Amino acid sequence: MQRPARLGSLRRTTPLSEHWGRDRGTPIDRYYIEQFLEHERHAIAGHVLEVLDASYTERFGVGVEQSDVLDIDAANPRATITADLAAADSIPTGVFDCVILTQTLQYVYDLDAAVQHVFRILKPGGVLLCSLPAVSRIARQYLESEYWRFTAASAHVLFERHFSAAAVEVVSHGNVLTAISFLAGLAAEELSQSELEIDDPFFPLVITVRARRA
Repeated sequence: MQRPARLGSLRRTTPLSEHWGRDRGTPIDRYYIEQFLEHERHAIAGHVLEVLDASYTERFGVGVEQSDVLDIDAANPRATITADLAAADSIPTGVFDCVILTQTLQYVYDLDAAVQHVFRILKPGGVLLCSLPAVSRIARQYLESEYWRFTAASAHVLFERHFSAAAVEVVSHGNVLTAISFLAGLAAEELSQSELEIDDPFFPLVITVRARRA
């Protein structure tokens, strides 16, 4: 008989942090998202669209000529475009060189319509940089409007309906330790670099997608 696992501070029914670990350091999902954007910073150029605010555009962009912020909430003072991504007919076709869409699609029920609009508003040659949750808590304010979790397989199917298969790159990030730690509310700084850098496709925490409009 194997020895019982020692759960220590994780033997609890509430998380260590109510804020995804942000009050302890860097949320573990954001560690992977920011690594992805750092690697793709050359694509964050020209006319860039981001959701909610322009923080990643400002942090990772190179040669950004124009920055817009999309939000469904007209009360957001940082938003320059107010629209529902799944019904974004008001946004002109082919205007953006890059769309940054991090941890957003879980709140959009009509995923296919949202991705179709993202494809449409990109210029030919434009790039979508997207991240999707595979494992995450539900945000308290979105209990009734957080719909989805994703796998690498579902991301391929979703984006390849609109972008060609050759233009879509899907990567899963994380492992069983990072997934457990993220749910418990630990921060990235509380894990070692070697622990964070192991990507186990059977235990993804975050899925990243790079899709280019041909």
